[in-house]
Order: sequence, then structure tokens, then C-alpha cells
Amino acid sequence: MSSASLIEPAVFRRYAGDQLLTLSKLVLESAFQPIVEVATGTVFGYETLMRGFDRIGFSSPLELLDQAAEAGQLLALEQMMAGRSLAKFSTLPDFASATLFLNLDVRLIKDGDYIIERLVQHLRKTGIPPSSVCFELSERFDNTSVPEFAALVGKLRKAGFKLAIDDFGVGHGEMKLLCDYQVDYLKIDRHFIAEIDQSPRKRHLVKNIVHIAHVLGIRVIAEGIETEAELLACREYGVDLVQGYLIARPTTFLNELQPAFPHLAEIGRVRRSSQSLDEILIRKQIENLPTVYEHQSIDTVFELFRRNPRQAFFPVLNANGEPRGVINEYHLKEYIYQPFGRDLLKNKVYERTISHFVDMAPIIGLDAGAEELMSLFASMDNSACVILTENMRYAGVVSAASLVKVISEKQLKIAQDQNPLTGLPGNRAISDFIQEAGRNEDDTRFFCYCDFDHFKPFNDHYGFHVGDHAISLFAALLRRYFFSDDLFLGHVGGDDFFIGVHDWTCEELTEILERLLSDFHDDVIALYSPEEREAGRIKGRDRHGLERDFPLLRCSIGVMELPKGLLLDDANRIASSIAAVKAQAKEAASGLVFATFGGTN
Repeated sequence: MSSASLIEPAVFRRYAGDQLLTLSKLVLESAFQPIVEVATGTVFGYETLMRGFDRIGFSSPLELLDQAAEAGQLLALEQMMAGRSLAKFSTLPDFASATLFLNLDVRLIKDGDYIIERLVQHLRKTGIPPSSVCFELSERFDNTSVPEFAALVGKLRKAGFKLAIDDFGVGHGEMKLLCDYQVDYLKIDRHFIAEIDQSPRKRHLVKNIVHIAHVLGIRVIAEGIETEAELLACREYGVDLVQGYLIARPTTFLNELQPAFPHLAEIGRVRRSSQSLDEILIRKQIENLPTVYEHQSIDTVFELFRRNPRQAFFPVLNANGEPRGVINEYHLKEYIYQPFGRDLLKNKVYERTISHFVDMAPIIGLDAGAEELMSLFASMDNSACVILTENMRYAGVVSAASLVKVISEKQLKIAQDQNPLTGLPGNRAISDFIQEAGRNEDDTRFFCYCDFDHFKPFNDHYGFHVGDHAISLFAALLRRYFFSDDLFLGHVGGDDFFIGVHDWTCEELTEILERLLSDFHDDVIALYSPEEREAGRIKGRDRHGLERDFPLLRCSIGVMELPKGLLLDDANRIASSIAAVKAQAKEAASGLVFATFGGTN
């Protein structure tokens, strides 16, 4: 045991005024906590956190920072920790493409010029690009109330650094920051993430926060992910990045850091196992426009517009390949046509770079749905495009005209997928419904699989025309009893149908299904000859070619209930459960069996 550990914390605190910085140099360490892409589990960056403060008598980093501020040593302390974090970060094999998140204390904003100068010196020594450093604006105080804040934000962006709003939802001035400043990331506070799978209010808030952020071209980070259910809910509502104990705890040992987390990829395996129809169609419409980097000269942009005279804008990226927005031609026209306009842009005193002309644009991942992309367009006035990313890097853009093509082609594909006999959606639409309903844990959901019993001998005996008539009869009954907008009807194929409803009670659904089965029996029995109808059976051949008696045609329905609050992102598990209930229904005397996912009613 060290001699330092034998001294009471109060004794350390007594010397804090004069010796705080010296003691901090001896005991403080930088810990890194991974921030990962929610869809893949790939590490995007790290938040640096202070460790060792308890060895000198402080209960939290905030308490230590407050004491340093009182002692006039906050700037020196923060500079020391930033230097240590950057030095450690530079030893990582992927530091050039990763991002280090550093906290910026509002009390140091007045020293912004000095902080930037020293930080740039550190970066030059370590070879870290400014775009690999993101300053987190703590919402513990109102940043926007500091007079020097606006100028500091401008200088940070001009230098190529990234900005994040930390602890969004519980601090000061967050909406003012979103409204008045260009930020790159929004970190949703743990309060809104904890048990989000059990709170409709939290889910509603997070969903809308994510939408607002994406419209403004901001990526969203969820803090404090501790359970798989929280992760699934965040991914479902469009969160881009996550951090928390489910992924990894902060560590001061670099050898404990890893480039990816396979258990996250496994949690999301089903969603990524195949591309959705939307993603396939969107990929066909992506425009791979040339890009410019925010650190390049204005001449680069002029040359790009000269070589592409019909293009009115180009995406702007940072050095890491992440989109920052777009640069529009109309911003530069006054300089192009004004005498000495280009020379003015190059003047060091005037200081106009590409970053001065970047307009925000909606930014979202390639796995977003077509309707979501259209919603982003509708929410953002005068947006030239939506910028698409893959693994957080630029993948291309889609224009409004391209999205109209996507929506039109999607509607055509859906129409082509409909069964020509019944006009009901087919297997692709059914699978999409099951997938989406599994993620919508706000309501109780029921999946009903309808299958005719003894259809083959009936079809063989009377011919496919009468068999098709029986199928059409059932489809007509489905439409008679299930006609509201909040449900789904599908035709799996042949004599198999699917019904999906949500926010019904078990009693309501049972009553309707029993009437459906009764009416179908009454209608279909009229298709038999009087003799067979009276006998209650017909002769036919089974699947092995043997002749035997078969009961008259009926329908059996297996119903799988997903309770409210249960979020399932695995469509295959749901489908397997539905198949098992369907098999039970075929054996039941009533032909109707209900089961709850994970147990039978």
C-alpha cells in the first residue's frame, strides 16, 4: 500500500488550494469508454473520463473541477488531462479514423484562444487530425450565456474540430445550441435511456429528438446503455451511436480496448441479415456526388463547380469522411461575379474558408426507410438533398426527385407482390409487417395464421376452379370482418392467410375470429354435393397416394400474442412461434388456439 493511500482524504483537501495540480499530476489518469455504431458494434470513438480523483479526497470529477476553479487552477488541470488523453489516444492503431470526445468546461470558454492554440500544438506532435477530436459542451452551465462562446464555436469549427451537446435533456440552453450553432453530435442523457423499453413517454421523446437531430444534420448518441432492450429500442428509433456498460466500461488500460463488439452485431443479426426493400431501392437512387473537404481551399470548390456546371451543390466532409453539410453555388456567386471576389476569399485578413459556407442538410444512415427520408425532406425547408451514410461515413445523396422514384417503385413492388386471386399483400409485405410490429412494443399485437384443413382432397375432387372459389370466399370474409386501418391482411399463398392486429383485446379478437370460422364453414359447405354434405366427408387421396375418407373443409387459426412492452427484433423467432401455434390449431377441435410469446394461454 502506498503512503499516499494512508492519508485521510480531508488532509489532501486541506492542501487543495496550493498543491491540487501537483497532486493531480501524480494520481489522475484518463480512462476511455468506447462509443460504437449501433447497427454494427464497430467502435467509432471514445469518451475520455477522469479517474483517480478519489485518491486525493474527491467524490467525483465535478467536485475536483470545482475545487480547481476556486483555486485558479482549472485551466492548467484541464490542459494537463487533455494532453494525457491525446497522448494515449495517439497510441491507438485506429486513432486517425476514430474520434476522441473531450469535455469543455464552460468556465474555460474565455480562455478559448489559448486552449485551441495549445491543443493544435498537441495534435501536430501526435499526428492527430482535428476532425478526430470532438468537444462536448457540458449542459451543467448555460454555454450560450458566455459572451465569448459564439466566437469560440466559430474558431473550433474553422480549425476542423467537432462539437457535441452533452447530457441533452437535463441541462441549460440545449435548444438554443441546436437553433443557433452547428453541432455534430447530440448525446441523449441516461435519464431518457434507462428502461426506455418500459416507458412509452421516453420512447416518444427519444424518437422525436432523433428526428429533429437528423433533420438538422446531427448524429445522435445514447448514453448509459445497460440492457439489450435499451439497445434495441434506441436502434429502432434511429439512434446512431451508443455507449454504456452493455458495450464496455471505461478503462485506463489500452490493451482492454477492442475495435468492435461482436455481441452487439449478434443482437442486431436479424435486422442486418438481408436488405429491406427500401434499402435496395434507395441504393439504386444514390447519387455519388463529388465531395469537398472542409479544410480544402476555396479554389477547390470553384474548380468543382466549373467541371460540373449543372450541379448546384456538393457535400462537404471532414478529414474523417463524415458529412458536415453541403456547399451551395449561390453562396459563392457574389464572389464569382464581383470584381476581385476570388482574391477577397483568399485574403488572410478576410478569412473565408469552405467551413464558412457549409449549409446543414439532413443526414441519416442507409438503413432508414423511404418514408423516413421523405419525412426528413418535408421537415427541412429548402433542403437540396438528404445525405446518406454507411458506417457513419459519406455514402452519397438522394434528391427529392430520387425519393419520389423510390416511393413509386416501392408501391409498384408491393402491388406486384399482391396475390392475383385475392388482391392481398404477399410474403414480403407480411414479413415487413411482422418485423415492424415486433419493434412496436407500445401496443399488444396479435399475429393470426389461417390455414385450411383438408384442402388438397377438396381441390383434387372438385377442381382448382372450385378451390379458388373457396379461397376467394375466405378473402371476402376477411375483408368483411377486418376493415380498419390499424390492421394488416395478407395472403401467404394457396390456402394460407395472415391477419395482424394491434391494440385489440383478446376477447374482441376471439369473438371476430369465431364468427369468421363459423361463416366460412357455412359458406364453403355449400360447395359440396348434397350427398357428401350429408355424409360429412369425401373420398380422396392423401399425400402418399392412398385413398381414404376426409372431413369437410374447414379453417384453423393459430394466434400468437406479443404482449405490450415486449420488443422483439427477430422476425424469424416470431415466425417460428406462429408456425408452432398454427400446428396446435390444426389439432384442436375448435380450430382456434391462442398463445402468448414464451408461453401458452
